[in-house]
Amino acid sequence: MIEMELLFENKNYVIINKPAGLVVHYDGKTAEPNVTDWVLKKYPRTADVGEPINLSNGEVIKRPGIVHRIDRDTSGAMVIALNQPAFLHLKAHFQEREVEKTYHAFVYGVVKKDADVIDRPIGRSRKDFRMWSAQRFARGELREAITDYRVLARGQVPGDGRASEEGVTFLEAKPHTGRTHQIRVHLKAINHPVVCDKLYAPKRPPMLGFTRLALHARAIKFKDALGAEISATAPYPKDFANAIEAIKTVEIHLIAKTKLM
Repeated sequence: MIEMELLFENKNYVIINKPAGLVVHYDGKTAEPNVTDWVLKKYPRTADVGEPINLSNGEVIKRPGIVHRIDRDTSGAMVIALNQPAFLHLKAHFQEREVEKTYHAFVYGVVKKDADVIDRPIGRSRKDFRMWSAQRFARGELREAITDYRVLARGQVPGDGRASEEGVTFLEAKPHTGRTHQIRVHLKAINHPVVCDKLYAPKRPPMLGFTRLALHARAIKFKDALGAEISATAPYPKDFANAIEAIKTVEIHLIAKTKLM
């Protein structure tokens, strides 16, 4: 059985710390370990919770308790509903933008502004069907997308080559909308893609020891049906902790009094 760290649990919700490299649910193509398998084994009562996906070939994919997703190579906090009323409540909260999600990321280059709002609609990329775009001439329907960010630290990376010359920024991002790949797309749009993003920055060299997307869902916060606040913070995985230590060993400018570890 997949090992999963529990950050919060009550009768209605559980918040997990999803490891990088794990998909949330079966995609109808490749059978591999996923979050929903773990949910069904640990909480079998969730079998009929949530909303399934109906594929074009007629296959139905169940997603027990899944209200939102995070990418395969993104680690961190993810909430799962344990019953249908809790699912419907949280789904409405997401739709009304009342769920606060906080991500931490390392990005290429030195971000000049200490904080800013990226307000750029997102559509399909004209280059690759797997990609989305917040640039001009994106195709299809352009959907509103807003992301706040603030810089936590700026530094230079020890080593040779372009990566060390352009520097690196450690930042916090809060998406106010829930578009696919939103943070990755928005950071690429301001010319600071996420470190080791093989889809949106395929020609950029790896940095800080990352072999996967340097994006971590640091925290999530929402209110239950009774108005009680539920929140959890996901500890940094080893690669993030190592990267933070690495940039602390070189000249660094701390923007906020943020506890990095």
